[in-house]
Amino acid sequence: MKGVVFKLLWNKHTQTIGSFISALILWEAAVVVFGIRAYILPRPTEILVTLFEQSEHLWKAALYTSRSLIVGYLIAIISGILLALPVAFSRFMQRAIYPLLVVSQLVPKVALAPIFIIWFGFGLLPKVTIVFLLSFFPVVLNGIVGLRSLDPDIMNLTRSTGARAVDVFFRVRLPAALPTFFAGFKLASISAAVGAVIGEFIGSDAGLGFIILTANGDLRTDYSFAAITVLTILGLILYYTVELIERLVLPWHVSQRIEVSAG
Repeated sequence: MKGVVFKLLWNKHTQTIGSFISALILWEAAVVVFGIRAYILPRPTEILVTLFEQSEHLWKAALYTSRSLIVGYLIAIISGILLALPVAFSRFMQRAIYPLLVVSQLVPKVALAPIFIIWFGFGLLPKVTIVFLLSFFPVVLNGIVGLRSLDPDIMNLTRSTGARAVDVFFRVRLPAALPTFFAGFKLASISAAVGAVIGEFIGSDAGLGFIILTANGDLRTDYSFAAITVLTILGLILYYTVELIERLVLPWHVSQRIEVSAG
């Protein structure tokens, strides 16, 4: 009985929260023991106080940043899916388009951001463009891999039943590729948060990126860390939203069943 209770208490969520709290305690202790100045590395308790004191400004900044994050991410998802389909099934597209996609990823997006400011101004569009460029490739790459990874024996079996190509795609190939697609969606969600703040670093008078820049200039490191915390929360919300959708869409997949049984 005691073992069952302990297992219920010490589940994966408890372990995660415990590890996180332990890291914060170590951080707090290290700053105090080594006498690190607050403008170099503030204590977690100082960051927490700043979060509450500046909650109104941080909330408004988070809403501003979330616009470019969500819009750029959704555009990357839709366009990534639409491009992955022809590249996966067309040799011409594989030879003509896929190498260009790879080369485009070698170009540093931070270097392009000032150019986007010149082209599109200081509004929402350059920030959405940066988010899109950082989020687009994981969706395309994982989509191509997923669509081309179906077991040939399964394909031969479905063809032997006389199934139409459209039926094979929607009933066999697409469901088999969905787990890989969702892996790309989750990778893209992480890149989207990075892209949103990069766009605000280059040119913005609002948002979490703007707060981080101005706080660093004023040596308000606690305020900077508070903005970083809110930005991290935005990224986590997007990531776990995608994961929740994955659980609802793919309850049959082995990864979901293993996780449920292990929890």
